[in-house]
Amino acid sequence: MRVALGLKARTGRAALVAVAGDVHEPQLVERSQIQLLPDGAFAPYHAAEGLAPEDARESVGQSIAAAHRLAASGIREAARRVAEAGHELCGCAVLIGTGMPDWSTDEILAVHVRMHKAEGELFRDVLVAGARACDLELTTLPDKSALDDATKMLGMTRARLDAHLATLGKSAGPHGAKTRRKRQPLLSSRSSTPSAAA
Repeated sequence: MRVALGLKARTGRAALVAVAGDVHEPQLVERSQIQLLPDGAFAPYHAAEGLAPEDARESVGQSIAAAHRLAASGIREAARRVAEAGHELCGCAVLIGTGMPDWSTDEILAVHVRMHKAEGELFRDVLVAGARACDLELTTLPDKSALDDATKMLGMTRARLDAHLATLGKSAGPHGAKTRRKRQPLLSSRSSTPSAAA
């Protein structure tokens, strides 16, 4: 069965879904999380707040490098699970933001709201880079318009897409159970081709 991954960044982690089937009958294969910061690490710019400028730049740089490594590793591990379950991984979709001005670390740390913006973009960017590092066919969708963009890409109404998403959500089980588990595989033996990643 062909499977596509979908990724949404959070602070220090990413939600991952693996979806199979086709546009008319999608099936949830897995819902899990990818860690994007080392254990005990805090949001990179917030963690650097109050440090001397050189130390802050070094701290942020180390956090960004770690986030890139963890994103690529987490996506590679998800791809391995898909393959071990006997499926073919055909692509990956990542929800992205609006981008960042070309601010330096010092300029970001000077204005608190910029730290939030920079961290949001950082975690989205490392997912995009991680998918590329794993040689996956990549689709990016702006987070704020993702559902409307997906309806155009899939050639369906918003109501139909919402119904599919509701069905997929029910198949994942109660919200609390989903978030407590690191990985919840829901494997299906039916074979068809996904038309989009999440």
